[in-house]
Amino acid sequence: MIFATAGAFAGAAVLSALAAGYAVTAVEDGSRHAVRDALYSRGMDWAEVGTNGLQVFLAGTAPDEAARFAALSVAGTVVDVTRVIDQTVVEETEPLAPPQFAIEILRNERGISLIGLVPATLDRQALIEEIARATDGAPVADLLEAADYPAPETWRPALHHAVRALGDLPRSKISVSAGHVAVTAMVDSAGEKRRIETDLARGSPEDVRLALDISAPRPVITPFTLRLVIDGRGARFDACSADTEQARDRIVHAAVKAGLEGRADCVVGMGVPSPKWARAVELSIDALARLGAGSVTLTDADIALLAEPGTDQALFDDVVGALDGALPEVFALDATLPPPPDESDPEAPEFIATLSPEGQVLLRGRVSSARMRDTATSLAQARFAGDAVHVTARVAEELPAGWSMRVLLGIEALAHLDSGAVRVTPDTIGVRGKSGRKEAGTAIAQLLADRLGSGARYDLDVSYVEQLDPVSQLPTPEECEARIAAVQDERKIGFEPGSARVDGTGAVILDEIAAILKECGEIRMEVAGHTDSQGREEMNARLSLERARAVLDELRLRRVLTSGLEAEGYGESRPIADNDTAEGRETNRRIEFRLIRPEAAPAEQTTLESTADTVEKGAGTGAQGQDITDDEQD
Repeated sequence: MIFATAGAFAGAAVLSALAAGYAVTAVEDGSRHAVRDALYSRGMDWAEVGTNGLQVFLAGTAPDEAARFAALSVAGTVVDVTRVIDQTVVEETEPLAPPQFAIEILRNERGISLIGLVPATLDRQALIEEIARATDGAPVADLLEAADYPAPETWRPALHHAVRALGDLPRSKISVSAGHVAVTAMVDSAGEKRRIETDLARGSPEDVRLALDISAPRPVITPFTLRLVIDGRGARFDACSADTEQARDRIVHAAVKAGLEGRADCVVGMGVPSPKWARAVELSIDALARLGAGSVTLTDADIALLAEPGTDQALFDDVVGALDGALPEVFALDATLPPPPDESDPEAPEFIATLSPEGQVLLRGRVSSARMRDTATSLAQARFAGDAVHVTARVAEELPAGWSMRVLLGIEALAHLDSGAVRVTPDTIGVRGKSGRKEAGTAIAQLLADRLGSGARYDLDVSYVEQLDPVSQLPTPEECEARIAAVQDERKIGFEPGSARVDGTGAVILDEIAAILKECGEIRMEVAGHTDSQGREEMNARLSLERARAVLDELRLRRVLTSGLEAEGYGESRPIADNDTAEGRETNRRIEFRLIRPEAAPAEQTTLESTADTVEKGAGTGAQGQDITDDEQD
């Protein structure tokens, strides 16, 4: 009986266990299938569902964090959220591309604004201080945002060059990005525009693209002058002025029809006497072309048409009559047909002023009085080097009226040339020569037209020579560095013992260095002081910096532009010879002049000041550099 009862209970227990097992399995299967179906119905087939008792496990690789969170939410709507165990992972994505770092630098009379996105590691205070030094303390408004991404390698050279450009451009917008600088600015004159463009292009780092859009206001042309000559050499402009680009194109087109060849320089400026200037010029050039030879000069509203001697009288009358009737109002025509030369006339007086390529000036010919000769000499000495003027002119009687004025005017015209000659006769003033200024011929034509009047005769043959242009012929920074090295190649200059004061010998060499730097214009160089290893390291570092600064002060006294020069003191840290010998210590006591070249550096070091620090000192022309040594021990 007892065994029967125990067997019944055991059987019941087994049946209960089996029933419970089937129940749990049914719950697990039901939960797994329900959650899986819910996920699949929403397109989440990446999810894998598993169960362990009442727990529901989600596994698999989600495409992103949002998909992972959505899968957990769906599972939580099917079973109790506390039963859901998350074992999913999120698919690795490509790293986010770094942002485009860029700065817009805006400068006007109120100050400078910085707008844009920069690397978080950029020392913005150092940037502001660098800008203040370049712009003589102009106030800077920092409106920059920062992003914690590494900067491209070409970011800092571009930023450095942009700050350099800012110093020359008080009205400008400079856009900076990695490897690119775009400058939009306005300057006061065409000459200043050309100088700045040349300087920025020469100093641009090799890996930085530079885009320049620098404009200058239109010049005020007074008198508003145009002169076209047709002779045996063809048609050419001695002076050309226009009030608009469209007028310039019309004028040049008319000159080409008249026989002009090659490129024509026509200045667009203000001061035109009539909005119909271009029409009056076109008609005048066409009239001169019909005559075949001669010159036409427009001075404000006065037009002087001068035919070649021997021109057919009937043709001259027809051309002049047609031109006079077609000219717009305001313009007045003065047409002249000179008579053929009379060989029986006595020899005409003349005055000749010549300027040699070496700068020597000779005045010869006839003047009206001894006082006039002294006046001409004084004017020439004022326009040229006084000791280069030589006078052999003689006093003559019965010279034409206005002769003295024409002599002085010829000397004024010669001052616009680099070499050439001016010949003054009673009938004409002839100017021949070369100049390094493209506008020299126009300036002479305006001078003569203004002083002689529109009907006066003068003959110009002034050519532009690029080799004489002071802007285009500036030496390169590398040439400047090499020339400074040559000055100090075998000479030593010293400081006074135990001080940073340059001694007398050093002053002589600094005179030569100053002359070179004046020719070179604004270039970026480091003036670096070095010592030997004797003495305490801190004292050597301080002395080397003081001596570098003393050299800068000496150059300033010699009127050298030092905004691009930086003084640094390296003490004993960079020897170039053995400090164990007297000769080596003497060599190590030096000051080096080396070009500063922006170079790429590790992305995490992006301060503007570290650009200068990471430049390889002496990346220029020689291992020895340009040294100023001290005969005394530090």
